[in-house]
Amino acid sequence: MIRQPVVAGHFYPGSRQALERELQQLLPAPGEGGERRRALGLLAPHAGYVYSGRCAGLGYARVALTETVILLGVNHRGVGAELAVDGNDRWETPLGLVEVDSGLRSRLIASSPLFRVDSEAGRLEHSLEVQVPFIQHAGPGTRILPVTVGAGRLEDLLEAGAAIGELFRDHAGLTMVASSDMSHYIAAERARELDFMAIERMQQLDAEGLYRVVRDQRISMCGVAPAVIMLGAARRAGATQAELVCYANSGDVSGDMDEVVGYASLVVR
Repeated sequence: MIRQPVVAGHFYPGSRQALERELQQLLPAPGEGGERRRALGLLAPHAGYVYSGRCAGLGYARVALTETVILLGVNHRGVGAELAVDGNDRWETPLGLVEVDSGLRSRLIASSPLFRVDSEAGRLEHSLEVQVPFIQHAGPGTRILPVTVGAGRLEDLLEAGAAIGELFRDHAGLTMVASSDMSHYIAAERARELDFMAIERMQQLDAEGLYRVVRDQRISMCGVAPAVIMLGAARRAGATQAELVCYANSGDVSGDMDEVVGYASLVVR
């Protein structure tokens, strides 16, 4: 089974040639955007490339991708399982096919009853799809394991993070990508103020603190749940630091600073 692209030509270029050209511009060459080093996780934005692609590219440019990327996306449509592990064999983009790691999928499903095989949840999900060309470009041959996250209870997110973190104990070739934008449709100054409350918690590798500050301050960070899972898993896997690589907003491109969407790239090691 192959998951077909649904936002190619909309969120990012729809032809191979145009997409390769775009990614070459967005992803600095090795050495230009900082050293590419092994990382446990990456927070990357998922808007259209014209708005968030540069910020995402700066994040990917700092990470040496491993054998498999566990891709944690947002369930924007609210369909399917709360922690839906993709059941396809491959995903297709204009760059070609990328393999889904079926062995790791089986291990993740067996690790916790919270996870279920469910391809419908991510079938139309852009937060997952827009990351895949970056992964193909930055790590040719890298496999993916997409997980669409609709769970909202802190206890479930921490349990999911612990289960994923355990996978790192006997599988050295893993990296996580948590897909999230930051504040939505508020003034740029206020967005930055709120977003850095969340970013500070991520820099402290504080999964529970991130969840609580987003909830208590009503920060419209759509991917807080994937980020909480990633931070919890990274701590379990031995993470010691998180580096903010990029912060930007849609107004940097559109010129409209009254209603922006915030973007951040952050690397966890």
